[in-house]
Amino acid sequence: MPSDELTRIPRARVGSLEFSVLPLSEAVPLLLALGASAPAHGIAVHFCNAYNVALADSDSAYRGLINSGALVFSDGTPVVWAGRRLHPSLADRWTRVYGPDVMTGVLAGSTSAGPRHYLLGGTPETLELLQQQIAARWPLTVIVGAESPPFRVESDAEIRSRDARIRDSGATLVWVGLGTPKQDHEVHRLATALPVVALAVGAAFDFIAGTVSQAPVWMQRSGLEWSYRLAQEPRRLTKRYLWGNPRFVASVARQRVAGPKTG
Repeated sequence: MPSDELTRIPRARVGSLEFSVLPLSEAVPLLLALGASAPAHGIAVHFCNAYNVALADSDSAYRGLINSGALVFSDGTPVVWAGRRLHPSLADRWTRVYGPDVMTGVLAGSTSAGPRHYLLGGTPETLELLQQQIAARWPLTVIVGAESPPFRVESDAEIRSRDARIRDSGATLVWVGLGTPKQDHEVHRLATALPVVALAVGAAFDFIAGTVSQAPVWMQRSGLEWSYRLAQEPRRLTKRYLWGNPRFVASVARQRVAGPKTG
């Protein structure tokens, strides 16, 4: 599917975010097609869960940034449940399009002819393990660059230098794993600055590298993945879930009362 046809994908609102309604089985081939050659202009791809909806509910600038993305996928099971309930006409095609599943699927479908992948995020150790896993599991995949940005605010010169490295690498897909919401801002910036498909995939780097374990499938399907991750990283994630989950529920409840809007 050419990039100019992305607007044909239906979008529907959950909370204040407008999600692209496309099943996982079609999302992976779409991204492979988009990454087959450098797009004419940058394409921002966001994977949003209940926490993203909660953030958007409280921050209009963040809401606008996400909704301006070319693709906004339903990364969390509760988002899928809410979307199907709010928009029954789209329920059959509204599936979870989980960042780690998408990244795995796209890497598995890649060949030496493309896409050309750039990895941006994670610690240097995680990034090294990630590249080792990719080389072992998907040896035809072409990785043209990988870097772990510093854990501080970067200067304009540093950002320009990194953009130049990405451009010179010939990358067509840039996977960004910097954590929410930082990665969403970076994906938006990259898509504005460079002719690449930039994807905010969160914990996918850690999961594929094997540095963090994924929740069992039954927990993912039952909407309990957040509790598994909270048990793994309580210091980092407690505030996110204790604040974000109730805010998500409240946002969806308000929408139920007001009535859904489909984009």
